[in-house]
Amino acid sequence: MGISNAFDFLQNHVYYIGSFGLIFIGLFIMLVKHNLIKVIIGLSILETGVNLFLVSVGYISKGTAPIFSKSAMEAAPMVDPVPQALVLTAIVIGVAVLALALSLAIRLYHHYGVLDLRRIKELRW
Repeated sequence: MGISNAFDFLQNHVYYIGSFGLIFIGLFIMLVKHNLIKVIIGLSILETGVNLFLVSVGYISKGTAPIFSKSAMEAAPMVDPVPQALVLTAIVIGVAVLALALSLAIRLYHHYGVLDLRRIKELRW
């Protein structure tokens, strides 16, 4: 595999690499950090990576919009609209989950006075 082949591979799969990078960063933050706000930020980064991956799956290079009209009735490669619709739904659900998680973090802070998950576990028992 030469340098030009590696460059072409990276250029053709940059969205997959970026989405997996975001997923791994989000997972790392969620597993390593102990501050609840940082864990929620990691969850948001992970969700963004999954959404980018889903959009990347439906992407076709030089594809057209999936809209039929009289002027564009010839066969051409079209971008798949289903992953885009799923991502729109996932974004709305993600915002709701983020709002719920932040409201739970506020409630935990008012109850325990701290956002460190280790301390909350100690105070609970």
